Amino acid sequence: MFSWYYHEDFPMHSYNNGTSLPTKQGNWAQIERFLVKQNIHLQKEVLDGTIHCKPGAAELLVQEIYTILTNRRIKGIQGREIDFTDRDYQDQLPMLARATASKAIKNNLRLTEVIAEPNISTNQRKVQAIIHMHLEQRAAERVQNPKRFNVKPTLGELAVRLPPSSHHGDDSSDSNASVQSGTAKSSEPFIRSKASVHFKEIEVRQTDRRSLIAI
Repeated sequence: MFSWYYHEDFPMHSYNNGTSLPTKQGNWAQIERFLVKQNIHLQKEVLDGTIHCKPGAAELLVQEIYTILTNRRIKGIQGREIDFTDRDYQDQLPMLARATASKAIKNNLRLTEVIAEPNISTNQRKVQAIIHMHLEQRAAERVQNPKRFNVKPTLGELAVRLPPSSHHGDDSSDSNASVQSGTAKSSEPFIRSKASVHFKEIEVRQTDRRSLIAI
């Protein structure tokens, strides 16, 4: 595609045919020197995904180059999240045929990635990201098909949900009204007059002190 628009800058005889990692890296090194000269920027994730044969990377790279050369955009393609994993393919398979954790690592981490980037910490982060993605898929499967995974319903799910009846609402409104009226009455000042209070006299018999002394 670049040789069609920039014929002098892309002599085809200077590129090697092959699928090995050194051949791909050498060809892309020549292309990147031209891109820097022309001030053309391609996403590194897309380039690396194409070199390592990630799912959907080559298609996205061709679409991006087409947009740069023709100044046209393909509707519904550009602007989507870059995800060069087999997530979409796994979602199309039945649950019995979906990959395990070890198979997910093998599918989403190419050997050429490890060779191109031999850093152990970097590869460990890639493996952890793949395992995290796999666990998220498994959690979604448990929600979609709980019987297959023998997921027991919770007490909240087993409880019977009854709709609220109308008389309960009336009682609550009456109680609210009574409470409001009570509060209104209690808020009014209440003064009790002394005339309305009656006291009853109590007779107390005193014992004879002499009898107590005799006892």
